[in-house]
Amino acid sequence: MIKESSEERFELENVLGQRYIGAGMSGKEILVNGTPGNALGAYLNGSKIIVHGNAQDAIGDTMNDGAIIVHGNCGDTTGYAMRSGEIYVEGNAGYRVGIHMKSYKEMFPTIIIGGKVGDFLGEYQAGGIIVVLGLGAEGCPVGHFCGTGMHGGEMYIRSETAPVGLPVQVCCAEATAEEKESIRRYVDRFVKHFGGNSDELLSSKFYKLTPNSASPYKQLYVNN
Repeated sequence: MIKESSEERFELENVLGQRYIGAGMSGKEILVNGTPGNALGAYLNGSKIIVHGNAQDAIGDTMNDGAIIVHGNCGDTTGYAMRSGEIYVEGNAGYRVGIHMKSYKEMFPTIIIGGKVGDFLGEYQAGGIIVVLGLGAEGCPVGHFCGTGMHGGEMYIRSETAPVGLPVQVCCAEATAEEKESIRRYVDRFVKHFGGNSDELLSSKFYKLTPNSASPYKQLYVNN
C-alpha cells in the first residue's frame, strides 16, 4: 500500500514485528511507532525511515541510499552488505554490524551506533565508515572478533582502551585530532537526531581501525 500510494510521508502506528517495511523504496519518508520486524529498509533506495522504538535484525540490508534512524536499539547484521546511505542507532546493536558493507565511487555507506555492539563488528568490511560511540557502555564497546576479514573502509571506536583480539589483517591506532574531525559531520547528525554534544564526544579518545593492506589474509596463503 505504501509503495502504491502517491503520498510521500507515512506514519505507522502499533507496529509489532512486521517485516520488510520500506523495502526497496525511493522518495518516501516513513515514521514507525513501535517495533518493526526484520529487514526494515532492505534495499532502501533513497527513502528516509525513522523508528521510535527498537528495530530487529538486518535493518538496511543491501541498502543503496537514504537514511534509517532508530530511537532505540537494533538487532544483528545491521547494514548487511550496505552499499550507500546512512544508519543511525541511538542505543546498542547486535552481532555482525556492517558485515560485507562496501563503497564504490560516490556510493559510501555510514553506520553510527550510539551505544555498544556485539561480536564480529565490520566482518569482511570492504568500504565505508562505522562509528561506535560507546555511550553508556563500560569498557571497550565492541565485542570479540572485531574486523575479522576486513579489507576496506574504516572504523572509529570511542573508547579508553583498544579492542582486544584483533585479527592480523587489521591495524589499530589512536585516532588523531584530524582523523576525529573527519567524522564530525556524522557525529553532528547523530547529535541532531538524538541529542548530545559533538565537541564533547570528539574530545574523547577514539581508536581507528583500518585494514592492513601490507598483509591481507596472509594467513590464508601458501608460502612458495
